[in-house]
Amino acid sequence: MKEIKQIISTYDRLKTSGLKLALARVIDIKESSYRRIGARMLVSENGVWVGGISGGCLEGDALQKAQNAIYRNKASIVTYDTTDSDDNQIGIGLGCEGVIDVLYTPIDINDDNNEIEQLREIVLRDEPAILLRVLDSESLDQDSNSKVIYNDESDISFAHISDQLLNDYLDEIRAKRSSQVFNIKTAGNRVQKILLEYLKPEIKLIVIGDNYDAAALCTIADEMGWMITIVGRKRKITKPMMAVASAICEYEDLASVALDEYTAVVLMTHDYTRDLELIPTIVSKGAFYFGILGPAKRREKLIRDLDDNFSKEISDVYSPVGLDIGAETPEEIAISIIAEILAVSRSRHGHSLKDRITPIHERPV
Repeated sequence: MKEIKQIISTYDRLKTSGLKLALARVIDIKESSYRRIGARMLVSENGVWVGGISGGCLEGDALQKAQNAIYRNKASIVTYDTTDSDDNQIGIGLGCEGVIDVLYTPIDINDDNNEIEQLREIVLRDEPAILLRVLDSESLDQDSNSKVIYNDESDISFAHISDQLLNDYLDEIRAKRSSQVFNIKTAGNRVQKILLEYLKPEIKLIVIGDNYDAAALCTIADEMGWMITIVGRKRKITKPMMAVASAICEYEDLASVALDEYTAVVLMTHDYTRDLELIPTIVSKGAFYFGILGPAKRREKLIRDLDDNFSKEISDVYSPVGLDIGAETPEEIAISIIAEILAVSRSRHGHSLKDRITPIHERPV
């Protein structure tokens, strides 16, 4: 979501300049790729760009292809086969060992429903959304070939696609929380390729604590683009912490802080009595991640001292908090915590990738 926000910000700045714009977007991947479906790169006609569709391998060619889309005022799909070691394919050697489809689309700044404006709507609503896009070469430039669908919407109709089939695919995407390309047979008995891109809200991090280790966690979370709320004694919260926080409140006001399934909470007050007081409020709010700073014996003592209802709730809490990377300094500890939150949010264990037998990213069936 951080990259999408950067694209929206750059779009807002460039569109007042009168420069024409285009968007490069990864729409399908086979085998391996540095970036996944949904990676984007905004390009202006004079070569200004933001975002990315690879680890640097494709951006040079993508810049040219995007400018070509601007000059021709026509969308196109380009396939990059990085399994081919021939440098002549796009002029550089690639090592991703995959096939990547990229959609290049000129952006009409006068269209209130262009893809940047659709992304803006998704960011502002701050809830899961599916961006549907028809990938039929005959209709890439049609205004009606894309649609934003939210989780609370059902019985969706779209063009000539069977309502039942489309809604079945939407249910599948929502269940997996991942993007996928489908080949759908239309009412006219044609096969139409559509992309259903799943977009999640950014992670919201509640940092409960006001010591210097909390400051390190806030700094790294800000670099990730996460929305940060700090709960602590305001008189102890430093200016750098204030600068990255979207909200700050006292410990006594924790109950007023909104949490949802995209919220992670890290309790790091260094105050055992205060932790006992705050834990019931935290566990009642339903965050997807709850970590507590301190050794395992401290966690066990908390479990013993809480009443039975809440002791059961925190028996599986992430404490000691963070992945086991041998972290010692506040910054290292912050990295281990951020890594664990990411792993939990994506249902991973945080092991070394060299020990992973299956592909790094799930492949659609």
